[in-house]
Amino acid sequence: MVERKLRVTLITGRTIDQGVGKELGKGSQEYFDNVAVCFLDSGDIKKLGLKNGMNVQVTSQFGSVVVKAKKYPHGAMSGIVFIPCGIWANVICSSETDSIGMPTFRGFEVEVEPAPDKPVLTLDELLKQEFGK
Repeated sequence: MVERKLRVTLITGRTIDQGVGKELGKGSQEYFDNVAVCFLDSGDIKKLGLKNGMNVQVTSQFGSVVVKAKKYPHGAMSGIVFIPCGIWANVICSSETDSIGMPTFRGFEVEVEPAPDKPVLTLDELLKQEFGK
């Protein structure tokens, strides 16, 4: 049965591919391709009726962003979505630090749903949408 939305736990973090892209510049295609993504368990991809590389919308209580869905390459992680650190992850994370000096980047619930007709915004487009600049 294909589900319309899936509730999962968000984890963010650094990746080697993200670091390579960052070295080429945050405006580079390589950075975009490696950061404007979310990694899902193969079973969760099937539940949503997705194909690898399909656009999905990830929504939290803090915001919503469209990214490319990819199958997590390192084994099973059902119920978890991983998004590399960057503005695409920041849009759905809280900026509140709860007096510890560090925002919450992981361990909270998000919804993932197919978004084949919605574009993944570029860095410039996302900055303009979020900050009007």
